[in-house]
Amino acid sequence: MSAYLDTRVSLFASRLWQAGDFEAVLAAPAEEMAPTLAVRGLPLLAAGFDHQDHRSLEQRIIAQVLDETRILIRPLSGALRRFLVYWTERFEVSNLKTLLRGKMTGERPASLLHRLTPMGTFGHLDMRDLAHAEDVGELLRRLEAGPYAGIVRQARQAFEESRDPFLLDAVLDRGYYEGLVQRARALDDRGGVSLRRLMGPLIDRINLVWLLRYRFNYRLPPARVYFLLVASSYGLPSSRLRELAALGSVEAVLEALPEPLRASLRGISDIPGVFARMEAEAAKLAGRVLHARAPAVCRAFAYLILRERDLRSVRAILRGRHLGLTQADIRAALYPPVERGA
Repeated sequence: MSAYLDTRVSLFASRLWQAGDFEAVLAAPAEEMAPTLAVRGLPLLAAGFDHQDHRSLEQRIIAQVLDETRILIRPLSGALRRFLVYWTERFEVSNLKTLLRGKMTGERPASLLHRLTPMGTFGHLDMRDLAHAEDVGELLRRLEAGPYAGIVRQARQAFEESRDPFLLDAVLDRGYYEGLVQRARALDDRGGVSLRRLMGPLIDRINLVWLLRYRFNYRLPPARVYFLLVASSYGLPSSRLRELAALGSVEAVLEALPEPLRASLRGISDIPGVFARMEAEAAKLAGRVLHARAPAVCRAFAYLILRERDLRSVRAILRGRHLGLTQADIRAALYPPVERGA
């Protein structure tokens, strides 16, 4: 199993883009865009390029991620397989949030279904049935009888207390990532240090960015902010997050971070900058895990993180071109290429 997966990941790693690939797509004439994407391993984005809109572009990117994940998990079973499959469930949770928001605004089922991302064999829910639920209450009750019962139950309780759509989304997100942490812990004896090198920066970034947004953009009180964060034992454990949530400014939070995180964010003073810097550092770590002698499942997870990152940059280029932005403006929005070495 490990030999097959290691070989497959090594082959897939050649699909990761270099700086020249992004420049080629950025500079390609419109009539050459489809072949430019296809030759670089993105036939799903190339097909229908001329008529895709914002929504279908996002769906095609997710379809690409799901297709490659499907191939990578073929030799896996048990907890290893469940971990990588669960990583795809972010997209189905996003579908759940779309359904819930649509029910709140009275959107018609046909319109709702059109906006959902097809999950293929990774889907766990009958979206057509759920889209025809009478209202939010009925939709939540149906979801509580399904595979997402745990996170939906917490979200329903929070929503019934506040009737706040934001809180409903936030609790669903928290529940998803706490599920990811639990599945990663189940692999401690197989993933070891490599899996913690991937999970730690991911969960720390989610928690710190959420903390800063909730506290200083949305002006939530410290106790509510802490409630919405992912329980963690990584670089920012829950005890430290509680202390940070009580501070009074972005600058105070960044100054109170433990090393080496504080050093890595030196010179950053805004929330988007925090996200970008932490995302870039996490991508570098993923690149090192991918090219190291790490457990095969960790290398596969690292590849999926980096592949999705590349695809998001391609999305930024295509959206920018459709909007008529200059090459310089589009280039500024791209994720920088990751160091591909060990």
